[in-house]
Amino acid sequence: MKGRRRILLFAGVGIFVAIPGWAQTADSPPGGPPAEPPPYTRFSGAPPLAPPPAAYRKPGGTPPDETSTTPATTQTTTPATTPATTQALSLPEAEKIAIENHPQIQIAQHRAGYAAALVKQAQSAYFPQATGSLTGVVAETDSRIAAGGLNNPIVFDRFAAGAYVSQYVTDFGRTQALVRSSGQHARAEEANVGASRADVLLQVHQAYFGALRAKAVLTVAQRTVEARRLVSDQVSVMAKNQLKSGLDVAFANVDFSQSQLLLIQAQNDLQASYAQLSAALGSRAQNIYELAEMPPPAAPPGEFAEVLQAAFQNRPELASQHLEVDSAHSYATAERDLWFPTMTAAGVAGLAPYRADQLGSRYAAAGFNVNIPVFNGHLFSSLRTEANEQYRAQQQALRDLEDRIARDVRTAWLNAGSAFQRLAVTEQLLNQARLGEDLAGERYRMGLSSIIELSQAQLNLTQAQIVEASAKYEYEARSSELLYQQGLLR
Repeated sequence: MKGRRRILLFAGVGIFVAIPGWAQTADSPPGGPPAEPPPYTRFSGAPPLAPPPAAYRKPGGTPPDETSTTPATTQTTTPATTPATTQALSLPEAEKIAIENHPQIQIAQHRAGYAAALVKQAQSAYFPQATGSLTGVVAETDSRIAAGGLNNPIVFDRFAAGAYVSQYVTDFGRTQALVRSSGQHARAEEANVGASRADVLLQVHQAYFGALRAKAVLTVAQRTVEARRLVSDQVSVMAKNQLKSGLDVAFANVDFSQSQLLLIQAQNDLQASYAQLSAALGSRAQNIYELAEMPPPAAPPGEFAEVLQAAFQNRPELASQHLEVDSAHSYATAERDLWFPTMTAAGVAGLAPYRADQLGSRYAAAGFNVNIPVFNGHLFSSLRTEANEQYRAQQQALRDLEDRIARDVRTAWLNAGSAFQRLAVTEQLLNQARLGEDLAGERYRMGLSSIIELSQAQLNLTQAQIVEASAKYEYEARSSELLYQQGLLR
């Protein structure tokens, strides 16, 4: 019985060794087979995916036959999306494309055209109103309109053609106030076009620098994978030569797998940033961009008062709101003038080639009309109250906008200053992390430290590289936001 147990134990160990890619555990002997990192492949531009190593298969499961192949006749490839195209792009080019294509700007332009049309409608009261008429009547003898009015005019047989012309004379300033209100509203909508343009440009800048940052992080992730692959291979060789333990191999393989996860996430973030950039450009196409680097911006302004003053002078939203306040005030004046009389002049002339004997062959008349409002169920007073309340609401909206602009400008100014200070600190952090990783590597190879110290040093270096790569583009994005808050991003 003892002999059988030994044979079974020996057979179990033989099966363990024969499984390719099996990762070592902490209990594995130092001379055991090293765990080779699983390869990864790229599929249709997606992040690299690593097949699960044998160590993560269920116990007792049968590993798939890695030498088997699928017949070509059974393989079908159906692309889910249109293949992406590569496009070289600089920041000025991106701004030009977005201004031409982005629907947000086109919406603002159409609204400005709509407001300009309202001005023409209000100005139409200044011009004569002329209409032509053709009238033909066949009436019963001695017919009179007896119902529907206080008079009972006679209706004669006739066929006549004529024209009616009326001209606004005065309404004591109401039409003028309406035209002024419409014009100020139209100018406000034109200012909103500038505000929409600035919003789109800010989106373009943020997406552009976000894509550059994602690309820099991807480069760090790729270098990290290669560095940790090299460490894993070296530790595996030393473990095979009885110089390191299986625990060291396991830690090295864990670090390598973590670097692969970082690479997958970095590739996904880069593709997502390209999608955001395409949306900022007003396109729904799936593109891969070769983005040009921008020169580093200058240091942010040192005095906040200058920044805030520039914002109050240049922000298109603030100019638009000022015009909306003036428009509401003019409209309130027009609603007050509803109580004033209105005067119009009118003239009419025509011919009646076919008519009853009682009618002449032509007719003409001219006159004027004055309407004086007396009572209309408090309609005019309610309209005036509505306009005044709207005017006061626009005033408070202007105050609220000024407060929000002051807050946003201060926040953007502080963020830009902080991002600028981070540039030097992150560079120093990267230098120290590189030095620490070099020293930890030398100590580990000399046997003076454990794999944990080397793993921590590698992690610190990776984090420092990501932070340093992100700091530059973070400052450029913050600088663009500060320009936007000052109204200088046009």
